[in-house]
Amino acid sequence: MSPAPTLFNFLNKFISLSQEEYDQYLAPYIKIRHFAKKEIISHEGEIEHYFNFIVKGLARKFYRKGRQEINTQISFEGHIIHSQESFHNRIPSEYVIEAVEPVTLASISFDDLENVFALSQKMEHLGRLVLIAILVLKDRRQSQLLMLTPRERFIRFVSRHSELLQRVPQKYLASYLNIKPETFSRFKHLVKNYSKAELN
Repeated sequence: MSPAPTLFNFLNKFISLSQEEYDQYLAPYIKIRHFAKKEIISHEGEIEHYFNFIVKGLARKFYRKGRQEINTQISFEGHIIHSQESFHNRIPSEYVIEAVEPVTLASISFDDLENVFALSQKMEHLGRLVLIAILVLKDRRQSQLLMLTPRERFIRFVSRHSELLQRVPQKYLASYLNIKPETFSRFKHLVKNYSKAELN
């Protein structure tokens, strides 16, 4: 089993950050939170208070449309998940964030994050880089939903995250990829017939 990802290593992908800087500026504000499978991490109608890094487990973000749950994010170890508009604009969230598996989060509150930014120009720059990366990923996902066929979306997803087919309920994945459940089932049965070349 690979070691649990750390927030320190994640942040070092964006900027050179020493252990001393992390311990001084960030560690005092990080709160480790644990959630059981199916437990709600963030409720709709409430303000999102935390910016969350997933240390262990898997979570989804969705909104309700009638009786449907529309999944907009499925994230696992080493990824960020939060209700962005609610967190940054301090308004009630339209989304629910739920633990798909037991989840361990390294979280920082809005007020504490603002304090971190005020302490150091480097921390403020780091925060900007992380937010840009999140926006780019969101834009890329929107492009794929608009430009790729359901089959192309499925193949691209499997080529990058095949392990999630075992970890995530099929109905969540189908919703996330905007593929009808019956179509997703048909694609899933074809996975074994794809060559590595087709999946890359």
